[in-house]
Amino acid sequence: MAWRDERLTAGDQLLGQGRPDDVAVVDGPHRYTYRDLRAAVARLIGALDALGLPAGSRVAVLGPNSFFWIAGYLAAMKSGCVAVPVADKATPEEARRNLGLVDAAAAFVDRRALRRFGPVLEGVALITDEALTSTEPADLPAPAECDLDADAALMFTSGTTSRPKAVRVTHRNILANTDSIVGYLGLRADDRVLAVLPFYYCYGASLLHTHLRVGGRIVLQHSFAFPETALDLLEREECTVFAGVPSTFQLLLRAASFASRELPSLRVIQQAGGKLAPVLVNELLEAKHTAQLYVMYGQTEATARLSYLPSELLRSKPDSIGRGIPGVELRVLDEAGHPVRPGEQGEIYARGENISPGYLGAPEESAAKFTASGLRTGDLATVDEDGDVFILDRRDDFIKSWGYRISSQEVEDCALRIDRLTSAAAVGVPDLAAGEAVTLFVVARPGAEVTPEEVLAVCREHLAKHMVPASVLVVDALPLTASGKVAKARLVTAATDGTPTA
Repeated sequence: MAWRDERLTAGDQLLGQGRPDDVAVVDGPHRYTYRDLRAAVARLIGALDALGLPAGSRVAVLGPNSFFWIAGYLAAMKSGCVAVPVADKATPEEARRNLGLVDAAAAFVDRRALRRFGPVLEGVALITDEALTSTEPADLPAPAECDLDADAALMFTSGTTSRPKAVRVTHRNILANTDSIVGYLGLRADDRVLAVLPFYYCYGASLLHTHLRVGGRIVLQHSFAFPETALDLLEREECTVFAGVPSTFQLLLRAASFASRELPSLRVIQQAGGKLAPVLVNELLEAKHTAQLYVMYGQTEATARLSYLPSELLRSKPDSIGRGIPGVELRVLDEAGHPVRPGEQGEIYARGENISPGYLGAPEESAAKFTASGLRTGDLATVDEDGDVFILDRRDDFIKSWGYRISSQEVEDCALRIDRLTSAAAVGVPDLAAGEAVTLFVVARPGAEVTPEEVLAVCREHLAKHMVPASVLVVDALPLTASGKVAKARLVTAATDGTPTA
């Protein structure tokens, strides 16, 4: 496991491992070494210094994944400022709101993003990727001492159920979570990760942190619209690590050749960002590659990861998230705050050095989330006799129909027994008689046909009567948040007023 220096910023410690001539980033046709990366960070720190910002100033990082994005993010943290990743997939109004929430003083902004977001950046000092075109020598400033409990970054929550909040992530949070992940995955300096997740998302940021921490390589894939292109790049660059959210693996397994490719270089697959249906976990295990699969669980408020299921348990417990990662205590507590017994239902709480100190400027919301019992995750779960955790659903995603509390995930998992479906999402739609009617949206594989009647027949066969959807809608695609999660609120609206889903 990487060694942590209690005096130095997360930026210094993430930059300090790679050998100068080793490739750090592959960005399209360009290959950048760790020497190149350190020089780029030095140039951007110089540009920040010229602005005369006080320590602790918030510096936005706005644009798609790129060498410039990585250098800007590290420069902000190393210089004593606070990095604020902003989704380039956000609307200009969403970006304006988020920048105002954190009172950003400056921004590293990609010139492509500037064309779209320029009007919302008025009053913010801008440093574009043009700053990296200079040929003047640039020396990286000496490592800077800092308080590890000071904010290093502000990460916005995904906003699937409410308005996004800015999560305070400290230098200690980043280093603790990074070192834990490096340890249980066994990451090495010769690892190469194919990065398809955006770095403004905490899961994507964790890939950046962990591979820089060991001196590994980050290979950027800028679009996942055509998954075969990503698989070609994985093979060409001999990537050893791949990570995705459920929607990523739904496409790879049921709309691409992932299961039939041998992918000899691949040794670690990471799945997080929501529950992957057990049937798809099994399909991953049956694929031709020999990589180890890690099913993981996390939250933005936990920097990234909270738990993982060891790969040797996947066949016996494909629907479990396992236990807390090293350094994290994960408990399932009842409403009185007592640990549940096996089979009983409770809410997941977490403690560890990776847990954020709270939300920026939101004391009441912080107090409700960061409690004396630990981080309150909002996920309802059970445990088994071994202490492994099984998530039932998000508290807010349960459907209340005819007096029953129905797990949307259980309905979705059932539908995905039909292998001609790539994805499914169940929501509760207001209904005068039932309270909420179970409504299921499904997406078929390219070129395949699936009827609502066929889906309902499978649900009736495998689900209790009260869980069977009142209606099934076959759609072309599910709406996703900027982090790749299903935007269920938009599905409720679509089912209610007939608006398009994506």
